[in-house]
Amino acid sequence: MQIRVGFEMAYRCPQPTPMILALSIHYSRASDLVRPDYLVSNPSVPVAAYRDLFGNWCSRLVAPAGHFVLSADALVNDSGMPDVVAPWATQTPVEHLPESTLVFLLGSRYCETDQLSEIAWQQFGSGPPGWARVQAICDFVHRHIEFGYQHARRTRSAMEAYNERRGVCRDFAHLAIAFCRCMNIPARYCTGYLGDYGTEPPYGTMDFAGWFEAFLGDRWYTFDARNNTPRVGRVLIARGRDACDVALASTFGPNTLEGFRVWTDVTSEQ
Repeated sequence: MQIRVGFEMAYRCPQPTPMILALSIHYSRASDLVRPDYLVSNPSVPVAAYRDLFGNWCSRLVAPAGHFVLSADALVNDSGMPDVVAPWATQTPVEHLPESTLVFLLGSRYCETDQLSEIAWQQFGSGPPGWARVQAICDFVHRHIEFGYQHARRTRSAMEAYNERRGVCRDFAHLAIAFCRCMNIPARYCTGYLGDYGTEPPYGTMDFAGWFEAFLGDRWYTFDARNNTPRVGRVLIARGRDACDVALASTFGPNTLEGFRVWTDVTSEQ
């Protein structure tokens, strides 16, 4: 199937404002792009691009003073298959983990493993390791946090989400990531597009989604504590230690976000 994905973000800047953007579809989906997600700005400004430390494709620009709009609109081929479920996947001992995964065992800005370690071991230490342990973490987080866009707060950490018991998809992901790391399972934050395909209405307002990946056996697997069920049509944008590493837009000056729209639609467009 094909999925049309894109966004439009409108800013008002009182002065020229440098921006770093992590809004491009991840290179792992490059071969699926039927229509690339070219970044378009209005008014048009020069854009430079680079790969960050995690391999994400980032853009740099300077927004002019006044009204400034960023947008992209892509068409992506997708297998139509749900997230992989692998209950046989084992937990790799820390001493045998690939070096590239080790950074995802450590605490980070939004995932305070030092504060959550005792809670994690009390809650999950007696259960089976591997896939079952990650799924137990997802089950717990899914039950523990009340989802609601009115609960969104960009500074909320995993420990705060645990204590407040409310949040949005990034809070579900942060708490599950922190618990996984406490249990010696590498886990990394993912952001991207995820539509409502295959789910029952009513549908909420479309937004970028946050989920996570856990390293089991010899590969990374997708988990989603917010939805807690395999989903179809994820389109990855970026990965990092937590949401701090994959901020959609980092701005270096005063500005106001005046408009924000995201779309993710299965389409018959060819």
